[in-house]
Amino acid sequence: MPKVKTNSSAKKRFSLTGTGKIKRKHAYKSHILTKMSTKRKRNLTQTGLVSDADMGNVKRMLAIGK
Repeated sequence: MPKVKTNSSAKKRFSLTGTGKIKRKHAYKSHILTKMSTKRKRNLTQTGLVSDADMGNVKRMLAIGK
């Protein structure tokens, strides 16, 4: 069985925590920020966690064994 290649775009976007969860960044923080409130922009800066429904797909892209 050949090794599974890591998806290059996924390894730039996701990182693994110590407990095995996957961290991600929030969307909508790149441009056209003038119409957003300061509170909303500040909350988008913080990292989030990948949901359980998407965890399998992301782990497959990162070539992490289950």
